[in-house]
Amino acid sequence: MQKNALLSVSDKSGLVPFAKVLVEQHGYRLLSTGGTAKLLEKEGIPVTEVSDYTGFPEMMEGRVKTLHPKIHGGLLARRDKEDHMSAAAEHKIEMIDLVVVNLYPFEATVAKPDVTFELAIENIDIGGPSMLRSAAKNHASVSVVVDAADYDRVLTSMGDETATLKLRRELALKVFQRTAAYDGAIAAYLQDQVAEEPRLGDI
Repeated sequence: MQKNALLSVSDKSGLVPFAKVLVEQHGYRLLSTGGTAKLLEKEGIPVTEVSDYTGFPEMMEGRVKTLHPKIHGGLLARRDKEDHMSAAAEHKIEMIDLVVVNLYPFEATVAKPDVTFELAIENIDIGGPSMLRSAAKNHASVSVVVDAADYDRVLTSMGDETATLKLRRELALKVFQRTAAYDGAIAAYLQDQVAEEPRLGDI
């Protein structure tokens, strides 16, 4: 069965050699978006744009691209449940076995002294955390990487099912730690913005 990996990263360090090993040594088909797909194409690595896979174009300045049943169905389907797999087959949803996502740099953006509120809002990642959470919830079947420092660990574990299962749980924990911190940073920024706004009684 074809193995699929979805790669969509802001921090592209270490991605190219990792992707090459996935394709050349482990037979993965790569799905990707935007700048990540362009980088892989430039390096001669075969890649399928997510919009080509879903049949649905990226739109609204990139706000809507990975929020699609063919993505989240492929991440969330339980491989051990016949009804899940039947639904996937009926709707031509392929399983996604590996997700590599890191998030828009919200914390770094709002740390800049001249950042505008509009720019801060546009750096709130929606699709990234959604994919990470879907993959982490289903870590019994899906490996999920939120930190480039884990690329080598993922490659080393491939071929050893026991090691892979143990690592998947560790990586799922790391995902929820990261998304919790990310949401916390967004909440803290918005709280500061609200605190700075004049109340109606002060106007």
